[in-house]
Amino acid sequence: MAAVEAETGLLTLESLPTDPLLLILSFVDYRDLINCCYVSRRLSQLSTHDPLWRRHCKKYWLISEEEKARKNQCWKSLFIDTYSDVGRYIDHYAAIKKAWDDLKKYLEPRCPRMVLSLKEGAREEDLDAVEAQIGCKLPDDYRCSYRIHNGQKLVVPGLLGSMALSNHYRSEDLLDVDTAAGGFQQRQGLKYCLPLTFCIHTGLSQYIAVEAAEGRNKNEVFYQCPDQMARNPAAIDMFIIGATFTDWFTSYVNNVVSGGFPIIRDQIFRYIHDPECVATTGDITVSVSTSFLPELSSVHPPHYFFTYRIRIEMSRDALPEKACQLDSRYWRITNAKGDVEEVQGPGVVGEFPIISPGRIYEYTSCTTFSTTSGYMEGYYTFHFLYFKDKVFNVAIPRFHMACPTFRVSIARLPPKC
Repeated sequence: MAAVEAETGLLTLESLPTDPLLLILSFVDYRDLINCCYVSRRLSQLSTHDPLWRRHCKKYWLISEEEKARKNQCWKSLFIDTYSDVGRYIDHYAAIKKAWDDLKKYLEPRCPRMVLSLKEGAREEDLDAVEAQIGCKLPDDYRCSYRIHNGQKLVVPGLLGSMALSNHYRSEDLLDVDTAAGGFQQRQGLKYCLPLTFCIHTGLSQYIAVEAAEGRNKNEVFYQCPDQMARNPAAIDMFIIGATFTDWFTSYVNNVVSGGFPIIRDQIFRYIHDPECVATTGDITVSVSTSFLPELSSVHPPHYFFTYRIRIEMSRDALPEKACQLDSRYWRITNAKGDVEEVQGPGVVGEFPIISPGRIYEYTSCTTFSTTSGYMEGYYTFHFLYFKDKVFNVAIPRFHMACPTFRVSIARLPPKC
């Protein structure tokens, strides 16, 4: 062989230096790294080089150096052991595991009861049994998540967010897989739909379509919305909130851990705040966050219910004599058709808050539109406490509200002739 190389001037795989080969192998995927074992003895030996498997353990299984040290295993062994357990989820595991890790890390100091309510992961045989029970395959990313945490105990607060108005409260728990299977739907309008969440106060659930049926796409996540104008009880519209389980779960977690959804009294409130939706007048800043309430909305008749949370804050650097009291509010409300409604009245939600340097006042209210979107803007009128005759207006920034994409039911009865 050496004589042939000398005569031809060509290098063979067997004669290449080790370091360049290891560098090349460090860029190949785990599948190709395994296949190298069948190419030649040399590649088979190099593919067992343990540092090559470090990248794959971190990329696919999120295994840390600390976990490796604790288990006292080599990287290749860790990869193989994990693959033998959850290998079918290798395309989903990292995204789902990261979302769970980020969520728990964020909630532990803020909502400890919520973290304690999480159940241990389900076993493969448990998930297989549910598939046999419902007669449908569960999405792999759904199964992957339930291998990590099998939902939560039915407690309040729920992991999937809360909402509280004067006479309405919602807090959604993430269902364990057995409870979800018990709520699997075969009736018209929700055929092949599995509940993901449940609110013990409203009976509200978010569903995932495990099969394509009745106009739904497979794996879509949605809130049901019964068609109130149809005689057919199977006529159920849907507010779509996720294209897949991964899309639904990771986007929710991102909103939580980024601070997009505020934590109020140990609960996650699904208000969305636009960072640009802030207005400052003198020493007072007003900011607004909004939320769509599907359980109080309908497509037929068109009735879209929104709640908004307003924060009024006076700068800490303001002079003491700038202390003031809110007297009245003015709203200009515009729907998607351009129709305008003006509202003016005393106080806010029956209160006349006093604002002083460093003080924050927050309140929640709601509105409805007959169109799928609209916006509000306006101002508050205040008077100074030390100069009662002196009044001034504080701008409320324009804030937009829009309901999620929805799909109209295909099960409506035809109109009468």
